[in-house]
Amino acid sequence: MTLSAEDIFDQVQQMPTKERVKFFALIATNAFQKTDFSHEEVFGHLKSTSFTADEAAQYLEVSMPTFRRYVQSGKLKPKSTIGRSQLFASPDLRKLKMRLK
Repeated sequence: MTLSAEDIFDQVQQMPTKERVKFFALIATNAFQKTDFSHEEVFGHLKSTSFTADEAAQYLEVSMPTFRRYVQSGKLKPKSTIGRSQLFASPDLRKLKMRLK
């Protein structure tokens, strides 16, 4: 029998408080043992992904006006343009984010 996330959540809500604490302690202990994840392990699946301007600004943790200034100044170039929408490559965003730090 396969449980959905909603089923599990419902069951967790019905647990007594002490059991809930034990449950989350087990999750924290077992699921997050490794803390030194590489960039590849976390973001590797996004290598060929394109980001919209809004998504790219969120990734860079900057406001849209700041993001637009990066594009206008040439610090970041769109990978492609579809209509009025620009798409930005993940590797380019990563490089810029590293330069900004």
